[in-house]
Amino acid sequence: MSDTDGKKTLGLRGAPARPGNVKQSFSHGRTKNVVVETKRKRVVVPKPGAAKSGAAGGAPIGDPSKRPAGITDAEMARRLKAVQAAKAREAEEAAAREAEEKARAEERERRRAEQEAKEKAEREREESLKAKAEEDERKAREAEAAAQAAAAAPAAAAPAARAPVNKPAPSATPRKTDRDREDTNKKNRGDDSRRSGKLTVNQALSGRDGGRQRSMAQMKRKQERARQKAMGGSVEREKVIRDVQLPPAIVVSELAARMAEKTGAVVKALMQNGLMVTQNETIDADTAELIIEEFGHKVVRVSDADVEDVIKEIEDDPADLVSRPPVITIMGHVDHGKTSLLDAIRNAKVVAGEAGGITQHIGAYQVTTDGGQVLSFLDTPGHAAFTSMRSRGAQVTDIVVLVVAADDAVMPQTIEAINHAKAAEVPMIVAINKIDRPAADPDKVRTDLLQHEVIVEKMSGEVQDVEVSAITGQGLDELLEAIALQSEILELKANPDRAAVGAVIEAQLDVGRGPVATVLVQNGTLRQGDIFVVGEQYGKVRALIDDKGNRVKEAGPSVPVEVLGLNGTPEAGDVLNVTDTEAQAREIADYRANAAKDKRAAAGAATTLEQLMANAKADENVSELPILVKADVQGSAEAIVQAMEKIGNDEVRVRVLHSGVGAITETDVGLAEASGAPIMGFNVRANASARNTANQKGVEIRYYSVIYDLVDDVKAAASGLLSAEIKENFIGYASIKEVFKVTGVGKVAGCLVTEGVARRSAGVRLLRDNVVIHEGTLKTLKRFKDEVPEVQSGQECGMAFENYDDIRPDDVIEIFEREEVTRTLS
Repeated sequence: MSDTDGKKTLGLRGAPARPGNVKQSFSHGRTKNVVVETKRKRVVVPKPGAAKSGAAGGAPIGDPSKRPAGITDAEMARRLKAVQAAKAREAEEAAAREAEEKARAEERERRRAEQEAKEKAEREREESLKAKAEEDERKAREAEAAAQAAAAAPAAAAPAARAPVNKPAPSATPRKTDRDREDTNKKNRGDDSRRSGKLTVNQALSGRDGGRQRSMAQMKRKQERARQKAMGGSVEREKVIRDVQLPPAIVVSELAARMAEKTGAVVKALMQNGLMVTQNETIDADTAELIIEEFGHKVVRVSDADVEDVIKEIEDDPADLVSRPPVITIMGHVDHGKTSLLDAIRNAKVVAGEAGGITQHIGAYQVTTDGGQVLSFLDTPGHAAFTSMRSRGAQVTDIVVLVVAADDAVMPQTIEAINHAKAAEVPMIVAINKIDRPAADPDKVRTDLLQHEVIVEKMSGEVQDVEVSAITGQGLDELLEAIALQSEILELKANPDRAAVGAVIEAQLDVGRGPVATVLVQNGTLRQGDIFVVGEQYGKVRALIDDKGNRVKEAGPSVPVEVLGLNGTPEAGDVLNVTDTEAQAREIADYRANAAKDKRAAAGAATTLEQLMANAKADENVSELPILVKADVQGSAEAIVQAMEKIGNDEVRVRVLHSGVGAITETDVGLAEASGAPIMGFNVRANASARNTANQKGVEIRYYSVIYDLVDDVKAAASGLLSAEIKENFIGYASIKEVFKVTGVGKVAGCLVTEGVARRSAGVRLLRDNVVIHEGTLKTLKRFKDEVPEVQSGQECGMAFENYDDIRPDDVIEIFEREEVTRTLS
């Protein structure tokens, strides 16, 4: 719309216009006049006959011009009826809701009135009881005063005697008035110490007058005490006298817990007896006995050994026992294919992770067969050095699978495995492996086993034998069927609803996780948060990790798991027991540690003069080769020490000064220097300070990843037959700063060479917290974008390993070269 002069105007459509001017203001002081037209609103007045015609049946309803297109008169009438019906329904629902709300309000009012009446009756009853008690007390006092006055009357003159008797009478009423007045004032101002009515949930949550409200149980106890006092009963609670078990020494807080007394009260009693101690200090049994008797309890003296009574074996009810998976141990001679056979069953590759393809540690795995049966396998090393580890495997197992190579027959370690199985009294299944080889002769194996009283079924015996091949998979199903059949015969059962008992298969000090123990649960269920004692160590289960690396909340019977949360590294073969409290676990662990220390001291000390002379005479003729041993896991350290003890004869022997788990430290170097001994590191490395100290002091540190090499070297050194050896010269160390992913190459480590030089042709090892993670060769060595033969110290470079990608920042790369040298025994 526009004005006659061409200016645009603002207005409403359809109504007569009323012109006007509007002044618009803009920024920077600019203004503009705008012509605005305001139009009147059109009022539509219906024709007089329209309403009448709409009301008649069949006549048009309303103005057809205002109706939406396509709507007939009948449809319009139906819609009006629907609207009226909806309004009627809404009115009925509103009336029903109003009636229901009114009924609820009346019900609430009735309940409130009943509650108030009930509370009022309760208050009146309490007040009447209190008034009665006060009245009885007043009468008792007056009677006592009258009795005292009567007793004093004969001792004085009659006029003087009457005065004391008549005096209390007028004073009795004022005392009552004062007391009543005090009670009245207390009622008027509201006694906060007494509850006014019952405590409701809202009062408990919000608190009266914004303050903290007493609990319902506390108010009930207070009412009960007031009621007993009003009825003349005793308010004092009867003291519980306890039998307190008292060891030779006990911590103050533990003593308080056993007496069920407050720790502060026990500390106060000790201070009153002249002992200034805290709750964490230890006191002797005599002092503790005085405190126990002072608190009114009974003393039960127990010895140190009695602390283990809490973990005595409990007989399970046969009704609680359920079936459990069998534990199968794979045994046999070295390189007869035990781990390869288990790999074929598991469809895994474990051999590749062991140095030289030889199993160095006990592995524990669970396998589910095609038939749905769960089997727990223990894979033990076969070398003679691992005799003790195999022995422990036989102690926790249900079935032994003896693996014998068909082309090699029975060997020394095969005989040892047979002896372990017989000593443990467990059934045996013979797996004749490598039958796919041309030189395989299964019948020779069966014949050789006869010499050791192992008669297989083919020889009319009872021992099952299966011909298998780990390479082709032949006979694996038959082997699993034989195991399933044997487990059915054994009827293996356990009680999962009890405190867990298990055996430590392996233990090690892990990077970032601390002490870790591989435990095979034998009975009960081990759960996260359980407190346990294992050998000389104790702890609380921080995490459980199954054989596939997954975290689990619990582990039942026959389940192998890694347990985190120990305070130290236990010995492989120790028994794990769950206890009720941490104090019990600590007591048992301390007792075992002290007992072991005393036993070692007694074994190393000569008790008589004859023994001293005999030892001195023997030492004159025997030359000793002292060594220190550090390994990555406890089982390997123990196996090495046992192998060292077997080396030697009447003229020379090997003495292990110290063995342990973890990286080589300065303390080890100091001990080695003082003793003139070399340090043997098995899958571990010395830290930087220990390396520097060893170089300064001239201490020899030798590293090994295969136990046979270590044993052979020590044998050669002890016998003096030092032939040429392949010696490793460490030429450099590099620290990984960043890890990058490169297309076509994989993970590449951005490194800084910290010592020496990094060469492309040299061998490399990956160290994580001074423990060997991987040994291999370099795929690439780059300086910026160019492939280089070597990188000097202080320079940055990029490295990638051949067939290995598990590299992380802060890992250390050890670069070494091998050379053939002539050894000399210094």
